[in-house]
Formats: sequence, structure tokens, C-alpha cells
Amino acid sequence: MTTPSTRTVPTTRAWIIAVFVVFTLSGLDIATWLGRIPSVRDSLGASTFEMGLLVLGMAVGSIGGLTFAGHIVAKLGARRGIQIAAACLALGMVFAGIAVTLGWGFAAIWIALIAFGFGNGLCDVSMNVSGAAAEKAGGRTIMPLFHAAFSLGTLAGAGLGALAERLEIPVSVHFIVLVVITSAVMLVAVTKFQDEHRFAEQVSTDTSPVATPLTRMQVWAQPSTILIGVIVLGMALAEGSANDWLPLAMIDGHGLDNAAGAGVLTVFLAAMTVGRVAGSPLIDKFGRVPILRISAAVAVVGLGMLIFIDNVPLAIVGVVLWGLGASLGFPMGMSAAADDPRTAAAKVSAVATIGYVAFLAGPPLIGFLGEHVGLFGALLVVFVFIIAAGLASGAARETGAAARPTRGGGDGHDGGKPRLPADSANHTDKVDNVDNVDNATIAADATSTADATSAPSGSGRDAR
Repeated sequence: MTTPSTRTVPTTRAWIIAVFVVFTLSGLDIATWLGRIPSVRDSLGASTFEMGLLVLGMAVGSIGGLTFAGHIVAKLGARRGIQIAAACLALGMVFAGIAVTLGWGFAAIWIALIAFGFGNGLCDVSMNVSGAAAEKAGGRTIMPLFHAAFSLGTLAGAGLGALAERLEIPVSVHFIVLVVITSAVMLVAVTKFQDEHRFAEQVSTDTSPVATPLTRMQVWAQPSTILIGVIVLGMALAEGSANDWLPLAMIDGHGLDNAAGAGVLTVFLAAMTVGRVAGSPLIDKFGRVPILRISAAVAVVGLGMLIFIDNVPLAIVGVVLWGLGASLGFPMGMSAAADDPRTAAAKVSAVATIGYVAFLAGPPLIGFLGEHVGLFGALLVVFVFIIAAGLASGAARETGAAARPTRGGGDGHDGGKPRLPADSANHTDKVDNVDNVDNATIAADATSTADATSAPSGSGRDAR
């Protein structure tokens, strides 16, 4: 049996690459749905408020997935959680595509989105818990890169959605082909996952006096959980409101057609991807808190440009700033929630659940307000939550093994290059010596692995 003390660098690298693949495919699945929302609205003849209720179905399923995810991951592990999630994602997407094409109506699509949302929520927690453990093995900031892979997946999905809109490909054909491929590749990738439970026990360096591990309910009672949840809530709303409403806002507010509206979503997702790739070294250099505050300010400026400037090119510049500002909040929140390996699964689940309130309450709230004041007016609500995320950013300060020493060697939180404490760093070297694996190599390997793992699905080509 392979243990943390004998795990080799290639094994650890394969684990990290597999996490990259899962994040990418999860994003591709979600954007496959998001990119076809205009066609779904046209098929149903739905109002803005009715579309908000439809998206609520996916949010309800996601909350269910997040609720059970803490138990599933704690008991069965992240690998099994993603296996279950892949089945739910495939079932929900196939059923939704058929329901749209055959005109089965609002209720059938709503039910399908509940199954899809459940798989999405479960996959979200599972891949973040495994990703946080892999990040600790590397001794450096990797989580934003994982989420950059997610953004690459959403970028590819949105681009394919815009192309499918342009070519008038039936929603059922689009959904079925994509989700069958992505689920098959995901199931192959998770075979490379390591046991994050055993690893967490080995790397924990927190010596605080905790007699017994905290239960999932006790984790909810911690103020840090709530504050990190506020960060994730605000940034998830900043990201989610764009995913749900940006194409329709550009169509209704700026007069673009369906394909162009989907194309603007692609611009937003590209900005998210760039922000996450560029953000990792910035977080290592300056820490989570300053970057979170700057991110919130940039997101507010960008959203304001979109809403208040009646000029399409400038509005698109605002979309870029909005995407850059929203890009790092969720991954930094997940890293902060996983700082203590003893409570990582429970705390990531709790924080993600708080964040998904944005996806649960956001669509119907914005849809309801949009019916009365227009989508641009409704998006003003997002300002409040982004500002709240910026104000709560201090809760994401690095702790335990992730703490950032000062340049002078103290234990402050500003300046200096982040590093693990000496005892933790030595242990990490014993575990896999993965500190020498550079992020560019990992990302390149992730791409080639995605190509290789897509072969068992029968397609012979990369799912992306």
C-alpha cells in the first residue's frame, strides 16, 4: 500500500494533474448548459422571472449536493464523491437536453437541472478538498490554478455554446455528446487521486489545544467559517450573476443577438481564466487579504461600467474587469477553509454551502427585480455583496502551515515570500519533494493528460 511517506513525485504529480482535469471538465459541463440558456428561453417562451425560477432548479440541486458532500467526502473520499457526481451530471444534462428539444416543458427541465445541480455541488466540494490536499503537498499556491482550469473549461463550454447557437445545433445533441465525453474522462482521471484523509493526518502542524476533531456542526459555529463564507458568497454572486444573466443582459440591454450575447460570456470567462492564472504568484507574494480587497474593487468598477455606460465596447471592457475582479475570491475562500487539514472537508463543505446561497437566491431575486427595473438595475444588488466580501477579506488570512512569515522572519502577515514552517517543509520534502514541480509544467502535463484520458471514452480526442 502506498503511504504519504513513500509516495513518489510522479504519483503526486499524477494526482495534481488529475485534479486539473476534473476542474476543467466540471467547468465545461456547467458552461455547456449556460451557453444554451438563450435557446432554452426561446424554446419555452419564458420571461426573465421564469428563467430565474428555472435556474433556481439547478441551485436547489447544488445545495443538496453540497449538503451531502461533507458526509460523502468524509466517509468515502473525494474520489468516490466525484464518481457519484459524474453520474448525476450525465443524467441531468442528457435529460435536460431531451426535454428542451422535445418540448417537454418547464417542469421536466427543472427536474433535470436538480439532478445536474446535485452532481455539480458534490463535484465542487470533492475536487476542492482533493485540490487543497494537493496544494499542501506542493507547499505553494495552486488552488487558483485549479480554478483557472475550471475557467478554461467554462471558456471552452461557452465558446462551443456560441458556436452551437450560430449553427443551430439542437440542444439535445449538444448536451448529450458533451456530457457523455466529459463524464467518461472524469471517471478515468479520478483513478489518479490520492487519499486526502491519510495525507491530511500526516501534514497537520496545528498544535492548538483541540481535544477531539471538530464535528461538522461545530465547524458551522466558528466565526471564521461564517466570514470566509461571506467572502465566497459575495464573489460567487459576482461570478454566478454573470454566468446566469450576462448573455441576456447584453441581449436585452445592449441589443446583441443570441450568439453575440453568448460570446460576451466567453469574454467574461476568459478574463476569469487570466485572473486565476496571474493571481497565483500575486497571492504568494502579497497574501490573500490584499489581493481579495483589490479584487473586490476591480469587480465593482467593472460591473459599474457594464451597467452605467451605454456603449458596447466600453461595456465589454467592464465585463473584462468584472471577470478579473471575480476570479480569485472563490479559490482563495476554498484555500482558507482548508487551512486546517483536520476540518478541511467539513469547512470546505460549509463555506461552499454559504457560497451557493448566491446561486440559490440570486437567480430568482435578480429575475424578479429584472422584471421591474431591468436586468442592469437588478445587477446593482451584486455591488452590495462584492463590497461585503471585500470587508470580510481579513478572515482569509493564512494560518497554520499556510501562515506567511515576514521578510525579517517574524510571524506577521505582510510582505515576504510565503513558505511552510520548517517542520512542515521538511515533512513535505519527505512526502514527495514536489516543491520543485513548477506550475507551468503541471499545467502543460494537465493538457496532455486530458488528451490521453479522453481515449477510453471512444472519441479519440480531447473532450475540450
